Parts: sequence; C-alpha cells; structure tokens
Amino acid sequence: MGHKMTDVRQMQKVMISPSTRFFTETVEVGRISPLSFFEAGASQYKDSRFYWQNADKTLTIVGIGQAYTLATGRTGGRYKDISEKWKQLCSILIKEEKDIAPVLFGGFSFDEENRKESEWDEFPSGYFVVPSFQLKIEEGKTLISINMITDHTEATLDFERLRDERDKLIHIAQVEEFDFANHNKVIATTERGKEQYLKAVENATESIQQGNADKVVIARALELQFEQEVNSVKALHAITNEQQESYHFGLQKGESLFFGATPERLIEIKNGKAYSACVAGSIRRGKSAQEDRELGEALLGDRKNREEHQHVVSMISNIFNKYCTEVLIPKTPKLMKIRDIQHLYTSVEGALGEENDIFSFVEALHPTPALGGVPTDVALEIIRHEEEMDRGYYAAPIGWTDAAGNGEFAVAIRSGLLNSDRAYLYAGGGIVADSVPELEYDETWVKFRPVLRALGGKLNG
Repeated sequence: MGHKMTDVRQMQKVMISPSTRFFTETVEVGRISPLSFFEAGASQYKDSRFYWQNADKTLTIVGIGQAYTLATGRTGGRYKDISEKWKQLCSILIKEEKDIAPVLFGGFSFDEENRKESEWDEFPSGYFVVPSFQLKIEEGKTLISINMITDHTEATLDFERLRDERDKLIHIAQVEEFDFANHNKVIATTERGKEQYLKAVENATESIQQGNADKVVIARALELQFEQEVNSVKALHAITNEQQESYHFGLQKGESLFFGATPERLIEIKNGKAYSACVAGSIRRGKSAQEDRELGEALLGDRKNREEHQHVVSMISNIFNKYCTEVLIPKTPKLMKIRDIQHLYTSVEGALGEENDIFSFVEALHPTPALGGVPTDVALEIIRHEEEMDRGYYAAPIGWTDAAGNGEFAVAIRSGLLNSDRAYLYAGGGIVADSVPELEYDETWVKFRPVLRALGGKLNG
C-alpha cells in the first residue's frame, strides 16, 4: 500500500519544537462504509486505528495511523497534561476554511492509582491519537482528512505521499468487498475471581452498613479463549449490530482492541453547550411488551434504584452548576430501554463557561457514582482493596475532542479487551446496604451479554 510514512510516525513522542507544524486537509468523498475504511487500514496501520459512533448515529469518526500520540503515565494531573499538550498542538494548526477540525481520540484508565500487572500493561494512564487519516460522517456528508504534524523541511513531499496513501485507502474502502461475518469459536470461558467477587460484594455491603459509604461499584471479569485470532473489524461489526442504541467505540493499540457499546454519555460539548446524562439503576427487559412495561414501572418506583440514580444526578448537577450557566435538569428520571436492560435516565445540559474545556469536565465527572460509588474517595479505596484486579479502561472515559473545542466522551461499560485469540470482558454493579451477592452476580451476567454475544460466547449464568 505504499509508504507507511515512518518519518512522520517516528517523531510522535518528541516534544513539540518551535519548528513543528500541524497541517490538515479535508476532501469530501462519496458514501463509504466506516468499517470498510477502518479495515482498509489493516494492512499498514493495524496497530493504530480507532472507531466512534454516537448513540443517535448522527456522527461517525474513524482514525487510521498516527500523526501524533499523546500519552501520560502521571498519577496526578493527567487530564490537564493531555489538555495542555492538545492546546499546544492546536496552536500550530494550519488549515483552510474548508478543512474540518482535526480530531484527538483516546481514553483514560479507570483508576490511575490502581494499576496492577494485567492485560492492560501496554495502556498508559491516558492515551490519545491524532490520526494520519480521519473519516468523519456527519449531516449526510463523508469527509476524509489528512493530518500531518512534522518539523521536517520537506513537508510538501511528505504531504504528497499522504495524499497518495489517502486515495488508496478510499479506493480500497469503496471497491473491495469485506466479509464482516463473525465466525468466532469460543473454546474456553473462565470466570476470573468469582469467589473473590462474591466476597468483595459481601465486604462492601458490610462497610456500607457500617456507615463508611453509601454505595460502592464492584466489578468482575470474564476471560474468553478462541480457536483462532479474532479480527478487530468483525468484533466491531458484531457489537454495532448487537446494540443499536449505544455509543460504539474501538481503540486499537498494538495487538489489543478495546471496544464496546455503551449506553452512557459522560460529557458532550457542542457549539458552546455542555451535555451529560445520569444513567444509574437498572432492571432486565421483559419477555413481552406488557411484562417490559411492568418491569419499567417497577424500576421507576423502586427505592433502591431511585436512590442509586439520585446519587448520580446530585453529583453531575453539582459539577454543571460549577462549570456552566443556564443548567437544565428534569426533576424525575425517564426509562432508557436498550436490548438487554432498562436504566433510569436523566439528561443534564448547560452553557459552557469560558475557562473550561472537555477535559475539565472529564476530570470532574469521572468516576460518576454509577461506576465508582459515594463518596467517591471512600468507594475507590474499597474498590482498590476488594476487587483485586485492574479495570484498565473499563468504566473509564473514552472519546474525542477536536481543534474547535467540540467533543464527546462516553463511559466505557459493556466493553471488552480483545487480544489475538483472547478477550477480557468486564461488568459490575452498584452495591448498597441491602445488596445480596448472588443477585448482584446474576445482574453482571446481563451486563456481560452484549459483548459476550458479539464475540460468539454463551451465557453461563
């Protein structure tokens, strides 16, 4: 497929020098399947791709290659670190009016202070990519951008090579026929630390009963082994078909793909307005429309779930009142119904304050009570002590921002980490004073279901 542009990619860890320049160019093309574009990059850029589609399917972004990477291993100030580096890059951006804003895509680990040796070892505390080739589908238009960040004097020649590469990628995506069918065969399913999980729920419940916390989210993991290596784009195709109403994401780093279909937005910033969502409290879907309605009504009237939901509403509304003006929050939650589960849902929006960017909100909002607990600091300490695993990027912020200040982050639940012929799936639930370990265990199976089914696995619970 021609040049890999190694000269551009090799400078990605170099600090920005006074001679560094950031070029971008956008062309509009005919209709392209975003997953076909993702797969078109497999030959030369298999280890560095990303995929994003928002929940209402009004925006899809695909990134191929690395014009630049921003990574941080800091255990303090990681959000500010990424934010400042991105602002620095944006300050040297050279673009025409017709060119769209370049995108930065990536995520953070759930807990920067709780990194254990695990399948997450190659993922730092924060990891973001400016792609060399960026596809964006929005408002009926398919736009493809080249991004190049370089201090080379021969930038014009480098950019011409990237144009050639872009044209090849477009041609492959439009012309080749890709087989996205999933034929994975699971040969082993392992519940990692099941007894440890049940004990952790029991201990967390006791701690809550003693007044140490109001709520703690305890998670567990499954490990799947397949007959052969699982193709990244087939996993993405399967999960997007499984969970139509969710945010779909995939972040490829080296041999690993972190992917999922999450119902939960953390923060969106669009044209000076900030939007978030409170999603907490859940119940299964019914086998009939009547049973589904009865279950939904029961959820709306359930004290435990309403309290769990209100913890999230209170926390997010406090942050919006601090960072925004004209904050709007409905007084009562609605139901969010997705394929396998119903959630309590409350929307939040406000006008963005001048001094805040999307990373300010990500830092302030993560972890929400829906993924950490209440109070946050105490809940995190209990999680660190009881879970005995590294959540990695599970239940953590993943998403994008652009050079215009817009962006969106979701909470990476209903997710898994795929590595060659193995996959690691994660699920958890909110533990309160009257939680029953066996019932919490059963609920995690409902939350495992989307990714498990997408990968061809079967429920054991």
